[in-house]
Amino acid sequence: MGGGGQQTESSEPAKCDGVGPGGGRGGSAVYTWEEVQKHCHRSDQWLVIDRKVYNITQWAKRHPGGIRVISHFAGEDATDAFSAFHPDANFVRKFLKPLLIGELAPTEPSQDQGKNDFQALRDRVEKEGLLRARPLFFSLYLGHILLLEALALGLLWVWGTSWSLTLLCSLMLATSQGASANWWNHRHFQHHAKPNVFSKDPDVNSLHVFVLGDKQPVEYGIKKLKYMPYHHQHQYFFLIGPPLLIPVYFHIQILRTMFLRQDWMDLAWSMSFYLRFFCCYYPFFGFFGSVALISFVRFLESHWFVWVTQMNHLPMEIDHERHQDWLTMQLSATCNIEQSTFNDWFSGHLNFQIEHHLFPTMPRHNYHLVAPLVRALCEKHGVPYQVKTLQKGMTDVVRSLKKSGDLWLDAYLHK
Repeated sequence: MGGGGQQTESSEPAKCDGVGPGGGRGGSAVYTWEEVQKHCHRSDQWLVIDRKVYNITQWAKRHPGGIRVISHFAGEDATDAFSAFHPDANFVRKFLKPLLIGELAPTEPSQDQGKNDFQALRDRVEKEGLLRARPLFFSLYLGHILLLEALALGLLWVWGTSWSLTLLCSLMLATSQGASANWWNHRHFQHHAKPNVFSKDPDVNSLHVFVLGDKQPVEYGIKKLKYMPYHHQHQYFFLIGPPLLIPVYFHIQILRTMFLRQDWMDLAWSMSFYLRFFCCYYPFFGFFGSVALISFVRFLESHWFVWVTQMNHLPMEIDHERHQDWLTMQLSATCNIEQSTFNDWFSGHLNFQIEHHLFPTMPRHNYHLVAPLVRALCEKHGVPYQVKTLQKGMTDVVRSLKKSGDLWLDAYLHK
C-alpha cells in the first residue's frame, strides 16, 4: 500500500508514552513511517488503518481471514484493504481497540498519495447500496445451474449414454462445479490484497513451472535457473496449465488444507458433493465410468477457469512488492474484458475484473453500474483503465508467456 512506501524524514522524534502490557502503549504514541516500516516481520507486525497504528503481532494468528492476508500489510498502510474486506467496519473496529498503540505523526503522508477521491467513491457506492446483493439475481443464477444439471440427467435418462450426449452433458456440468469455499476464500483474499505481487499473491506462485512478468525471468536467467525450458513455456502451457490446474493442483491443495487445518466440516461438505454426483451418475456409467466423467468435467472446468481468470491478470504487471496505493496497485494488475451478454455469462461477470478487485465484496450484478465511475476516477488521476476484447484477452495470455520466456532465455545466455 502506498503509505508504507512513503518514507519521509521527520525532525521530530517519535513520542512514546511507555509500553503497556502485551506491547501496547496506550494509543498515545506518535510514529513516523520509518518506525512503522521496521515492524514488518512475522514475529513483529504493525500496520496503519486511518492513520492509527496497531500492533497485530499476536492478533494475526487469530485473524478470521487468515494470518497471511493480514501479515501482507505489516509495516504498511492497510486502510483501503481494511475497508474493502470488511463490510461492517464498525463491528471489526471493536477488535482493533486493544491493538492500538498510537498514530502517525501529523507530518507523515497518507497512503493514497492524493487519491482521496477513491474513498469518496467508496462512500458513494455504499450510500447507493451497490454493496448489497439482490436475492432474486442469485436465486435465478442458482436456478439456471440446477436447471443445467437436471437437463444433463434428463438427456441421459431419455436418450442414453452415447459419446455425443456424454460430451454435451459434461459441458453442461462444467458450468456448475465448485470448490471448498473456506480454502478458496483464504487463498483468494491474498490474491485480492496483493494481486500479482510475488511471495504475497498465491496466483503468481508458479512453483518454478513458469516465469512471469518482466523481472522474474531476468532474475532466473541471471542466476542460471532452468527448472523448465522457459523459452517454450507458451507452448507447454497448453499441456500442463489449463488441463491440470483444477483436476490435480487445486484438488491436492484443497485436501491438504482441509487435513492440516482439521476443517472436518469443509471436508464433509466436499464429500457430500461427490456422494451426490455418484448417486446421480452411477446408474448410467457405473463406478469407474462416474470417476471418468467427473474427471473429464473437472478437466473442462479447469480450461474455463484458467482462461477466464488469467486473461485479466497474466498479461498485466507482475512484480515484487512496490507499496503502491490501492487504486494504482489494483489497476496495474487487472484489466477488463468488454461487456456483452455472452461475456457477462461466460465469465461470471469477471470481465469486470477491475471493479471486482477494487470492491471485492460487491455483488457481481452491480459491477457494470460502478464501472463508469471507476473509469472516470482513473482518467482524473492518470491511472490506465484497460478494456480488451475476449479474443485479445486470451491471446495476450500466450503472448505474455512467450515474452517472459524470451526474456529468460536472453538473460540465461548473455547475462
